[in-house]
Amino acid sequence: MELKNYQDLIEKVQKTDSKKRVAVAAAHDEHTLEAVFRAVDDKLVEPVLIGNKEKITEILKELDIEFDLDSIINTESDKEAAEKAVEQVNANKADFIMKGKLQTADLLRAVVDKEKGLRTGKVMSHVAFLEIPAYHKLIAVTDGGMMMYPNAEEKKQILENAVDVFHAMGYECPKVAVLAAVETVNPKMPETVDADILKKMNQSGEIKDCIVEGPISVDLTFNRESAEIKGYKSPVTGETDILLVPSITTGNIMCKALIEMAGATMAGMIVGAKVPVVLASRGATSQEKYLSIVLSASAVK
Repeated sequence: MELKNYQDLIEKVQKTDSKKRVAVAAAHDEHTLEAVFRAVDDKLVEPVLIGNKEKITEILKELDIEFDLDSIINTESDKEAAEKAVEQVNANKADFIMKGKLQTADLLRAVVDKEKGLRTGKVMSHVAFLEIPAYHKLIAVTDGGMMMYPNAEEKKQILENAVDVFHAMGYECPKVAVLAAVETVNPKMPETVDADILKKMNQSGEIKDCIVEGPISVDLTFNRESAEIKGYKSPVTGETDILLVPSITTGNIMCKALIEMAGATMAGMIVGAKVPVVLASRGATSQEKYLSIVLSASAVK
């Protein structure tokens, strides 16, 4: 299967048997509640609202949203809101978490807590999905949000996290491009060495249920014609699902450049914990937050 755009993804989530429950930590934020209740109206999720009950109630009234106010979980601080959201997941009362009006560090501290958190033993990484007018399907970029300068083993886990997301969304064998500036292995360019290691791990069966190509440059990743001219043969060229970037800087620049210059629309989440975590920045639009909710609902196993 293949998802061409966010509309495909929305329809896929709508067809699932049960609506996913999202625990919104520090839900007293207008943009967040707009996004959540748009997803509710589209029959995608059920909300669990956690935070300052008085402020949440005020915002819901301003937005003219009907909701059972008695079900709001009142908290006295951001720290408590984050802990309560994690508690909801551990009690099987929520399927994923969304950040509201609190610092990312406060939410992640509760998620990674050794005793009560949601760690799985794997690294946690960011997966950004992009709908780009010039590309024929949704594409993921990882990791432009969590791991700064991952080594080869960490990149393996980042790659596997992204592949797990695609499997949860119904893909059988997603295609992964491990990006570099060139297609040849050069010891002076560590990302080419790592890419070669990851490709060999895939060929040996250590990295399963995907096709890994690398090192490969961006032009050959997207353009099969360019690859053919260069004599670069791979099932990944022109059909890539996942772009594995060498560093957080590369991923961040790539996503923002595609949004600003190529009309891309982004959604994102943190994966590698027991459940997806929507961590859209406080400056993110209601649309980006909504699409990130859709994405996370589709990635719940």
